Amino acid sequence: MMSKTKITLPKIVSREEWREERKELLKEEKELTRQRDKLNAKRRRLPMVEIEKDYTFEGLEGEVSLLDLFDGRRQLIVYHFMWLWENGEPLDKGCPSCTAGADEVSDGLLEHLHARDTSLVYISRGPFAKIKDYKEEKGWIFPFYSSYGSDFNFDFHVSFDESIAPFEYNYLSKAELEQRGLPVDKWEQPFDLHGHSCFLRNGDRVFHTSSMYARGAETVGGSYYWLDLTALGRQEEWEKPKDRVITKRGANPDFAE
Repeated sequence: MMSKTKITLPKIVSREEWREERKELLKEEKELTRQRDKLNAKRRRLPMVEIEKDYTFEGLEGEVSLLDLFDGRRQLIVYHFMWLWENGEPLDKGCPSCTAGADEVSDGLLEHLHARDTSLVYISRGPFAKIKDYKEEKGWIFPFYSSYGSDFNFDFHVSFDESIAPFEYNYLSKAELEQRGLPVDKWEQPFDLHGHSCFLRNGDRVFHTSSMYARGAETVGGSYYWLDLTALGRQEEWEKPKDRVITKRGANPDFAE
């Protein structure tokens, strides 16, 4: 006999009562928007660190540098895609959650970011042959590179092997993560986690401006949210700090400019 599960639905009220409660919630939503704008401005004011190591990646065009990944644009967003490993060997697939997020990357998103002088690429520690097969299986159209054999993932704290580098994730040490209830010591090394990092180019010099990990990655929703992570932001007139770009746009989410 099937058990019956009671489902709780929202309270039924009159249109007038609903409208009053909705208006109260709108006040909090507007405050959250203002706070998010302030937070994004603080992110854009973060200092930056010059990249001095010569990282190399493998893609469809062969071996490329970090500078090459900009594809001539001023900014680069890297999604650190978590590959799956077993007994120290790469499997034929990536993390299901990273895969679900990658499924949502569209031509339109890439075009909108490009319109704001920003490139988006995916990078994983998995060998490129496996990445290539997995990408084709999924039908993904975005650039996807392998950092296999380089220090890139370890330097940006999304791959973990204590024989190579001390453990750190989301700016927390191994001990701090364990204090928060994560059984880090029981996870088989090496392994990967996810995140994204932003870079800014000034001529041929490349700078790291920010990285975000764990639930911070949930903030990415659409082209504007991706751009909010970067040092140049949405490049619109209202944003602070001022004078980051020569061409300042209006608050037009159609990306036609």
